[in-house]
Amino acid sequence: MTTAPGQVPVAQHGPRHPLDPEPVRSTKARAVFALGLIGALTGLFIGGVVPSTIALQLARQARREAYASGGFLTGGDWLRRGERLAWAGLVLVAVAVVTAVVIGVVRLAGAPFGHDYAPNVD
Repeated sequence: MTTAPGQVPVAQHGPRHPLDPEPVRSTKARAVFALGLIGALTGLFIGGVVPSTIALQLARQARREAYASGGFLTGGDWLRRGERLAWAGLVLVAVAVVTAVVIGVVRLAGAPFGHDYAPNVD
């Protein structure tokens, strides 16, 4: 048997122990992705800060649980995507807040300060 260049032969692992659990996808990974997506979609409306923050906290918990499970909890790809979307949502919230502050400062600077009297009043 020959292999094409660049392919690595697959190593045969020993049989699994009968008491080993089946690998399953972490439900928190799905929740992190869903909350991250909601946070990214609503980021410009300032409401994205709540789901994004919850997604990042859940991602931390899911990573700890996946490490403790010894590889029997999967879903790392969904977890990474959800974290990226959550960070994007938080960036969009920051952009919206900075934009609102700049617009407010510019409008305040253009408004007259104090009471504006008519030209014929002393």
